[in-house]
Amino acid sequence: MRQPEPSAPAVAAALLEGGSPGQAVLLERLRAGDRTAFAELVDAWSPVLLRVALLHVSTRASAEEVVQDTWLAVIGQLDRFEGRSSLRTWVFRILENQARTRGVREARAVPWSSAFPDQAEDTGPTVDPRRFRGPDDRWPGGWTPAGRPAGWEPPPEDAAVAAEIRRELRAALDELPERQRTVVELRDVHGLSSEEICATLGLSPGNQRILLHRGRARLRARLEDVYRSASGEGARRG
Repeated sequence: MRQPEPSAPAVAAALLEGGSPGQAVLLERLRAGDRTAFAELVDAWSPVLLRVALLHVSTRASAEEVVQDTWLAVIGQLDRFEGRSSLRTWVFRILENQARTRGVREARAVPWSSAFPDQAEDTGPTVDPRRFRGPDDRWPGGWTPAGRPAGWEPPPEDAAVAAEIRRELRAALDELPERQRTVVELRDVHGLSSEEICATLGLSPGNQRILLHRGRARLRARLEDVYRSASGEGARRG
């Protein structure tokens, strides 16, 4: 799955490594009270910050307060940000600290990361075994004709297929188990690095890789069938 391009100049600059000229310019704008730059960051990142906060606190209202407190802390601490990391990494680190502190205060019983891997959603085969040839087949272990992976990138000129795929992708993301959905969204939707995800969610690199792999596999399995149906319908209309 490809990572999307940043949607606004401030967001793009905030993804740059510490010390880059682009990030330095962004910091100057933010420290000068540039509301447009700050609004771009808030609009782009608040949904995923809320998602992460929900992993640590007991209610959505608490998570929303954590996100609000995070942005207030960002404003208050901008002058102390030394720029050695990307601005995004720094913001997520503040969110993590705010969420963990609130979670401890609310006495959330089980930390999100500690439940892995002893959960049914994270065990069992990643790919449906029925998609592979059996041991008595001429090519045991290979893909069956129906189970063979198929590309589901819609042709760019087919807007109807592309729109259908986007709708199904959003629905498929929402149906993923919580840990897989969060890791996939952080990595493939919001573009965080593996290291940033591990730090934000308290996961080991191995667990992060497994969750990402399983989540992506579920999405692909769901969307392959949708793409075949949508592209076939598009071909018939053509």
